[in-house]
Amino acid sequence: MKSFTRKSIISTILIGSVVAGSAFTTFPITSSLNPVASAASSSFTQFLHDNAPGRTIKTIKNVATVTNVSSTVVLVNKKRNLPSTYAPQDLVVPNIPFSFSGSSPKKQMRKVAATAIEKLFAAAKKDGIDIKAVSGYRSYATQKSIFDRNASIKGEAVANKTSARPGQSEHQTGLAMDISSASAGYDLQQSFGNTKEGKWLKANAHKYGFIIRYGKDQEKLTGYSYEPWHVRYVGVYIAGEVTNQKLTLEQYLERAK
Repeated sequence: MKSFTRKSIISTILIGSVVAGSAFTTFPITSSLNPVASAASSSFTQFLHDNAPGRTIKTIKNVATVTNVSSTVVLVNKKRNLPSTYAPQDLVVPNIPFSFSGSSPKKQMRKVAATAIEKLFAAAKKDGIDIKAVSGYRSYATQKSIFDRNASIKGEAVANKTSARPGQSEHQTGLAMDISSASAGYDLQQSFGNTKEGKWLKANAHKYGFIIRYGKDQEKLTGYSYEPWHVRYVGVYIAGEVTNQKLTLEQYLERAK
């Protein structure tokens, strides 16, 4: 078998990441390795720079609207809205088990996220973990319907702790998926985090490019209650950094000025 040096392996991986565009799936390398690795590292730094929160927002009709809608690190929250007309152009249905049958838009994800979640589910199955997808892509209109229903039952303030207003949902990006298990009744509830499936997801999601977007005790930073079921694709390297450093996506991206 042909032997590979650390430099050649890293360079090969990094070249793939740069060619893939916004889907950075590995780690930046210093210029001490070789020019190719250095260029890839520089591209990653530029990628974060271009996607910094302060550079990706503008006010449209008095609404703070994100401008990097197709980026894998698009930051959507209560202060950063997606356009009501935005819908990803590369939505596909990943080959994974769902908690419901039949066709539905909520089975969809953007292609890069769908490919990654297939690997996550394959790894879970290999480890004897039985999980199923519950809800992926949601249009602006669908999110409006969900929020309006929750608000009518709980009141807007309470509803907005667990449900996003239209335009403020990560599900509209096509990069998020809600996941549950039979042990949690396939419900989206915080107790899922205490199940073996929920614990596995928390420990392994980052290996496949996903983060638990709304972590425990992060409500003041994310604006939402703890959601152990909600994973968001950001790429393997960034997911690793966010997870290992116990950061929110907001905190991670704010470091790129």
